[in-house]
Amino acid sequence: MWRIARVERSSRINATKSNQMYTEQGSYCTALMESLFLDTKTLNESLTCQCLKMDAILLAAGLGTRLRPHTLTTPKPLLPVQGRPILDWIIGALPLEIGRLIVVVNYMAEQIEAYLAVQKHIAQWQIVRQAKPRGTGDALRSCRGLVRTDRFLVLNGDDLYGSQDLARLATLSAGMLVHPVDEPQRFGIAFVRPDGTLEKLVEKPPLTGRQLANIGAYLFPQWAIDVDLPLSPRGEYEITDAVSIVAARQPVHTVQAGFWLPIGTVEAWNAAQTADLSPVHRS
Repeated sequence: MWRIARVERSSRINATKSNQMYTEQGSYCTALMESLFLDTKTLNESLTCQCLKMDAILLAAGLGTRLRPHTLTTPKPLLPVQGRPILDWIIGALPLEIGRLIVVVNYMAEQIEAYLAVQKHIAQWQIVRQAKPRGTGDALRSCRGLVRTDRFLVLNGDDLYGSQDLARLATLSAGMLVHPVDEPQRFGIAFVRPDGTLEKLVEKPPLTGRQLANIGAYLFPQWAIDVDLPLSPRGEYEITDAVSIVAARQPVHTVQAGFWLPIGTVEAWNAAQTADLSPVHRS
């Protein structure tokens, strides 16, 4: 049921509208924001934030072994890039639709929790401790019972994404970001149908030439959090199996990202310090 409210308007607004009843959520929010005399841009952003909520899960439990010795004292998501933690860049790039964070942690979890307590991007957040990390699919499973929205984002906690790419992803019923790569044997590769939907995912195929890599950013329907995942040959649960299960039941749309900066090695981290990160900023 939509909320019904009587919005008391300022005398600056036509008095005949002062007692108008709003029976649709969008109308209610519009009237409320107008009553505060916000400018058009602020009004639109406020409506988006208040009326279109979505949860986001951030995977931040990794050990960061390839970034040692730097990760011996700092968890990888908190390593600084151009003066800001990686996680701060990620959260700052999230679409306005995101109203709540679920952050999966393990290694140096206290540091990540301390950061979340002082960040100013999203007020509602909670951490989930992954007792024994067993892959990205296991991290997803650890959030069962916590997702409240009919769709939710899932992002790697150590990659930087373009804010516009994430905004496009957030408009879909189910989807994932992909990015062209020239060494497909190093990545999980997305095979895409002519209509842009996912056909299948193949991990590190023996291919050459440019292919579309899965870059670890997903939009799932809520029911995907409860799917049963198989144990992979390496003894872990893979989030890509969840993607494949969803794709077997409904279209999973692919969005070709214009920007992607994975920070998995010392070399990549050093390069990020001078990279152009303007696509990460939310306009």
